[in-house]
Amino acid sequence: MDYEQIKYEKKDDILTITLNRPDKLNAFTGKMLSELLDAMDRSDRDDDVRAVVFTGAGRGFCAGADLSGGANTFNAENRGPVDPGLDGHRDGGGLFTLRLYESLKPTIAACNGPAVGVGITMQLAMDVRLASEAARYGFVFTRRAIVMEACSSWFLPRLVGPQQALEWVLTGRVFPAEEALRGRLVRSIHKPDELLPAAYALAREIADNTAPVSVALNRHMIWKMLGADHPMEAHKVDSKGIYARGKSADVKEGVVAFLEKRPAKFPMKVSDGMPSFFPWWDERAFK
Repeated sequence: MDYEQIKYEKKDDILTITLNRPDKLNAFTGKMLSELLDAMDRSDRDDDVRAVVFTGAGRGFCAGADLSGGANTFNAENRGPVDPGLDGHRDGGGLFTLRLYESLKPTIAACNGPAVGVGITMQLAMDVRLASEAARYGFVFTRRAIVMEACSSWFLPRLVGPQQALEWVLTGRVFPAEEALRGRLVRSIHKPDELLPAAYALAREIADNTAPVSVALNRHMIWKMLGADHPMEAHKVDSKGIYARGKSADVKEGVVAFLEKRPAKFPMKVSDGMPSFFPWWDERAFK
């Protein structure tokens, strides 16, 4: 796929995906969604990609949904010849966050400016969020008479707790990066010209020191266990992981490299090295 509304740029083993509609503050469209989904599939297939950094072109990260449709922007009945109906409609932002949730690569948000609506909710499914001093956030849904989207009613309270989630969503106010940091929405705040270097430093730390298969497994263990109802579920998966990985060439290399006091060179790849028990969860048939 040729990309028009995002940029896909790989340098060494770090991929940068840039939302690229700077004249519209990178407002989210159906085309941008299609390109983002394709980019995620492409990234997962590429063993040379060890981490993915998301950012925005120009002065914003993403201003939310493109409102050029006016009052009918959110009316599904006006989007095509077939109305999917109440049960058939699927929110575009949710399709992207669900794809992020299933990623085999770690994802890092480098929020360079305003991020409202889907501009912030898409970041909730990313593994780490860094903010520029220029970043502004807003869960503005109640001020547009709609509801939370992009699966944010699942992600947000798990990240910041229900009280903070409720305050931000019920007021719909736009707030600065400092408040996002206090509320545990972001990991750190950086000067504008230091944001991407900080994101790349984190990505580089992952890429240079870790085993790709272990990163993919541990990422899914943490995200998937957010929905488990008992620690025994984690114990069962932990045990399978230790058993399967304990026999792997990666682990042998990791131990020997540690004993020899040298950097490890892990040989296994995500494309063909995931253990037989992965995925361990039953894929649910959603209607």
